[in-house]
Amino acid sequence: MEKRYIRETLVVKTSHVFPEATNNHNTLFGGQLMRDIDDLASIAAMRLCRSEVVTASTDSVDFLHPITPDDSVCLEAYVSYTGKSSMEVFVKVIAEHLLSGERKIAATAFLTFVALDENKRPLEVPQIIPETEEEKNLHNTAPARAEKRREHRQASKELAGLLTTKRPWE
Repeated sequence: MEKRYIRETLVVKTSHVFPEATNNHNTLFGGQLMRDIDDLASIAAMRLCRSEVVTASTDSVDFLHPITPDDSVCLEAYVSYTGKSSMEVFVKVIAEHLLSGERKIAATAFLTFVALDENKRPLEVPQIIPETEEEKNLHNTAPARAEKRREHRQASKELAGLLTTKRPWE
């Protein structure tokens, strides 16, 4: 089985927070941040498998501190765990006050991607090797998150079975 270091999947993006990207609270739109999270996470996933990927789930996005126009926002994404054809991608969002230099973890996110072959079928992915303490911690705690994802997915399927596809006026 092919193996790669987590660092080989790392994607980093830092940008200003401009007024047009803020809401009525003068903080970064959550939807804007979620779009950037999915974008970077998909690049990290593709760096691991060097194939097309599809987002299987956004497991969580936890907003911890507001991000304001006084901040830069830095996203770091990397594959934190792999299964057979799926991979968990962790995204860390750091807000840095540009005048004081103070840095805070503003958000964290876990997403799951599936690698696809040229026929859009699941493709086996390389296993990953963690090196830093952060990587090892996330890698070691991933099986518990994977189990929660399986349970949540099953509950979502059960809920979907109870829902209607009728138009609201029918």
